[in-house]
Amino acid sequence: MACLITSMFEDSEFTEPAKAYVEGGHEVLTIGTEKGKEVEGKQGEATITIDYGIDEVNPDEYDALFLPGGFSPDILRADDRFVQFSKHFMDENKPVFAICHGPQLLITAKTLDGRNVTGYKSIKVDLENAGATYKDEEVVVCGDQLVTSRTPDDIPAFIKESTKLLEA
Repeated sequence: MACLITSMFEDSEFTEPAKAYVEGGHEVLTIGTEKGKEVEGKQGEATITIDYGIDEVNPDEYDALFLPGGFSPDILRADDRFVQFSKHFMDENKPVFAICHGPQLLITAKTLDGRNVTGYKSIKVDLENAGATYKDEEVVVCGDQLVTSRTPDDIPAFIKESTKLLEA
């Protein structure tokens, strides 16, 4: 699975799901602006090394997309390469897992019209303006494809539903 990420990600929203996915037998490959670059979480609890730069990857080669929250998605959505990469997964109906601010990439990709989603409360209006129906729930699964959650408190439900989709 591909994970789009850069500095200022929400530490636990990357580390806990990634650990669960790997324990479930899935590979989580981090994709950022530059291969080998170290990026740090906004809490300073996690530092990760980017596996691939965005110019080195093809979304066809990945079966799922993971978008952790924090400021990372907002930073990445300013770069069309990350937006188009995200759009591919939605257009191809591949699994997409977005927590907290993660859906910001999907908003910019214009892929949420008619979808049921959740996310951090500060992006509720953005989600609604993108045509989504916002649900204030710990996890929302839409179309057996898109799994969204609101905050680090929702991580257990997010992991449960995204893992279920990976095993389907």
